[in-house]
Amino acid sequence: MKLSILIRGMVVLFALAVGGCDKENTASESQIRFSFKFDKEQARLNNFGQPSAIPAGHAAQSPRFNSISAHYIELSPSALTPLGAGEIVYFNSETTAGGAKAIDFGKSIIVSEGQEFISLPLSSIAPGTYEYIRVSLAYQNYDIDVLATGINTSGRIASFVGYNTYISTFKIKDTELSINGNKKQGFWAFESAAGVFQGQAPEGATTVPNPIASTSPVPVGSCVVTGKFSEPLVITAGQSADIRVVLSLSINNSFEWIEVTSDNKFEPLAGEAVMDMGLRGLIPIVE
Repeated sequence: MKLSILIRGMVVLFALAVGGCDKENTASESQIRFSFKFDKEQARLNNFGQPSAIPAGHAAQSPRFNSISAHYIELSPSALTPLGAGEIVYFNSETTAGGAKAIDFGKSIIVSEGQEFISLPLSSIAPGTYEYIRVSLAYQNYDIDVLATGINTSGRIASFVGYNTYISTFKIKDTELSINGNKKQGFWAFESAAGVFQGQAPEGATTVPNPIASTSPVPVGSCVVTGKFSEPLVITAGQSADIRVVLSLSINNSFEWIEVTSDNKFEPLAGEAVMDMGLRGLIPIVE
């Protein structure tokens, strides 16, 4: 993702605002808190936020999520607000240690379902009305069903869906891999009783639902998923009550592969290749 000067400037201002606060003071302030939910019943959407069927020759399944990480969160006032012109509430570290600029996986916040991802004082957010939220997803870890040597079993996938990620090491399940370099969107590693495999989904194949793509597009190769609040989120000056935002992500057949054997079962040993690992929609829920 090529970030604009506008985004960079806003991120710096955000960092100064949050970093300059006294921790004892902010602990007692009203907060906005973000967490994730994974929903296999939520609509399966395409890049334009429309219902999406599984393509012919492909198969898919709804994975069992263990953890997730995001790179970026932005509150957006309207469908006409360009990416980066809203209120940026979170931005993970980036690095050029691997050459090109990339998400620094070693500094990522990784959480499970329901676990708080981030919280920050409401006073650090500009008062206003926000209709949309944009979340750049970066890392996913989940279990899937696998058919290997005629045996139905399970395996674990660690997948990187951010635009570019610098990875020193990471753990799939029991196996830790050393990369020490950048990996483009779609890199994955798989661990099961059949062994450990690595692969790369095709460029541009990761689904990134954006229902306002016609008025506020996101860069190709990013993973900025956009969701609309059922009622606009209103932030007021001096607000006293905490706000909790649950980021409900559709995992409805979100793990997709190209079939070699037409049995709707993922068979990596048969050469079935991972095609798409993108989340299939975002619904922000305010509690």
